[in-house]
Amino acid sequence: MKRILRLMLTAAGPYAPQFRATLRVSLAATVLQAAAYACFVPLLAELTRDDVRTGRAWGWVALLAALVAAEGALRMREMTFTYDYWHLVTGSTRLRLGAALRAMPQQELNRRAAGDLTQVVGGNAATAATAVSSLAALFVQLVTVPAVLGLVVLVLDWRLGLVLLAGTCAALPLVRQIQRRSGSGFREVDEAEGETAARIVEYVQGLPVLKATGQAGADSPRLLPVLTRQRHTQAATNRSAALPVAGAQLIVQLALVALVSLGAALVLDARLTPATLLAITVAAARFAEPLSLAAVMTKLFELSEAALARIDDVLSIRPLPVPAGGQPPTSHDIRFEHVSFTYDGQNEPTLNDVDFTVPERSLTALVGPSGSGKTTVTRLIGRYADPQRGTVRIGGVDLSRLDPDEVLTHIAVVFQDVYLFDDTIRANIALARPDATDAEIQAAARAAGIHDFVATLPDAYATRVGEIGSALSGGERQRISIARAFLKDAPIVLLDEPTAALDSTSETVVQEAIDRLVDGKTVIVVAHRLSTVVGADQILVVEDGRITQRGTHTDLLAASGGRYARMWAAQAASRHWQLPVTAARTGGTEGTHT
Repeated sequence: MKRILRLMLTAAGPYAPQFRATLRVSLAATVLQAAAYACFVPLLAELTRDDVRTGRAWGWVALLAALVAAEGALRMREMTFTYDYWHLVTGSTRLRLGAALRAMPQQELNRRAAGDLTQVVGGNAATAATAVSSLAALFVQLVTVPAVLGLVVLVLDWRLGLVLLAGTCAALPLVRQIQRRSGSGFREVDEAEGETAARIVEYVQGLPVLKATGQAGADSPRLLPVLTRQRHTQAATNRSAALPVAGAQLIVQLALVALVSLGAALVLDARLTPATLLAITVAAARFAEPLSLAAVMTKLFELSEAALARIDDVLSIRPLPVPAGGQPPTSHDIRFEHVSFTYDGQNEPTLNDVDFTVPERSLTALVGPSGSGKTTVTRLIGRYADPQRGTVRIGGVDLSRLDPDEVLTHIAVVFQDVYLFDDTIRANIALARPDATDAEIQAAARAAGIHDFVATLPDAYATRVGEIGSALSGGERQRISIARAFLKDAPIVLLDEPTAALDSTSETVVQEAIDRLVDGKTVIVVAHRLSTVVGADQILVVEDGRITQRGTHTDLLAASGGRYARMWAAQAASRHWQLPVTAARTGGTEGTHT
């Protein structure tokens, strides 16, 4: 109970004070409800007297009515939270999850599947709000009503009270068993649903590839295993709790039968009045109802707890620490001081004792084989994570002393894989500066070489780009990305192989736009095509997480036998490669083709 209430308070967030007040109101209403049932004892005793005292009987009726009316008033107040705060709690939970995702270290965010996070922010948040607004009050009733009425029965007749107590004690192990089975089961169900949501997102995004490879459809190997696991976990969870639920309900009903049987025997022995037995039976029936319901509702509580726990898991992730006293940089040189970095879950470092300086307003190229650590260097500059050893500085300021949002205000990034939102061209460019005017957006588009194309579209800048920019070509998407960077006008520009996936015509246009973008900036470019970085102020060759060579293009070519010289020779040779000419086939079965 403590665990569930703690998670509910976490989910209630800023509305926790109102939630606590509602729980107190619910508790008071439940006590009044139990007291109203207790009034039946003296009322029935009075009505079964040979000489009924009418005034006293009406007094008990009046008290019963007053208690019921007071309970009704409190229930109406209790429902206020359900109806007035459900949507507020849902919205607040999602906003807090959004803030947690925004503050979450990028390394942790990348570790989580998009579909799984969608499940947390969507379905789990709604379930949590339902638990806070509706289930909490029911939870209080299921606990309080049996406690108060059990005490009443014990006071009236300790023997019958012990029967109820024995039945409750016998049912509790089964309730705990339901909790254990449902708890672990619903956590598995929730994980399976998160995995399914993630795989569905992947399936939709990769549908063209799946169709081309014959992997689409109901039996797709990308979907079938997770859908099967989801179905099996749901079925197994329901089956595992069915027998304990039935057993707990049966024990409660048998306890009620035992109480009536013992009560009847005591009445026949004249050791208990019929009126008292009748009153105790009414109280015991109301006592048994919440206990029977609890056996069923336990599954619902455990389902809610699984959702609440997943939300708590996201909210409890600590953002990167930001010590007090950090001052924004006033210059924009970049310095790596003996930096080593290992990704979570990996044993070997991705970067090992990396040490270099990028002077302000210079261009540095990172080259080397795939997986050598080039992209990790650019991520650390944006405070994707903090290195385990060493220091990354911008303008002499240790990035670990700056908020990641502050760091990113100094940086514009152009990625190889451009992500555009399913919105207008104007909105996608304005992401860099939401308050930008139309004139500023168009100026950025002109600088990126995309304005003339946009002007030919029927809706111009109001044209929607489709999901992930699917309505545009790769070169058009890349130029919109560059327009964002122009609009942001940050002093540091990070380029992660922005022309690698483009055709030669698009590459030329994009490269011209990039040349304008980086003018007067501090630039780091990750490059695979060495011909694009011949004019760099310095080239750093990265191998196995270390910088093995550094210098200008001329310097590195002069180091014959070095890694850079070998890469240059290999790429020069590849430029002369062409498809082999297939020899004409004669004879055999080929001659039968038409």
